[in-house]
Amino acid sequence: MENVMPDYKRIYSDILIKRFPEKKASCKKILEKNFLSVLDIIRLNETIFGKASLADNIFNQRHRSYQKSSIIDILKYQKDNNLNNTQLALHFKLSRNTVAKWKKIFLV
Repeated sequence: MENVMPDYKRIYSDILIKRFPEKKASCKKILEKNFLSVLDIIRLNETIFGKASLADNIFNQRHRSYQKSSIIDILKYQKDNNLNNTQLALHFKLSRNTVAKWKKIFLV
C-alpha cells in the first residue's frame, strides 16, 4: 500500500475560494509552490483560521506526523533563529522531548 498524501494545495485553495476569499492574497505565495511542506501547511492554517485555542492544540497535536524533510526544516529553523529546544517546541507546538529525539536522530 502506497503512502499517499492529501492534496493540501487543492484543499486550501477551495477553502479560500468558498469561505475566505478576502484572505486569498495573503496565502497566494505559499499556494504557488510546487510542494507544500508541513511548515507551509501550518502557516496556511494559521493565516486562514487564526491561532487555535489551547484545547484544540492539545487535541490536534496528537494527530500530527512529520516527514524527514519537515523535521530537518524545523531543526534548520532552530539553528537559523538561534533557539533552544524549549523555544522551538513552543513555536511549533511540539514536545521538548520530541525536539531532543529529532536532534539525536537527525543531527548525529
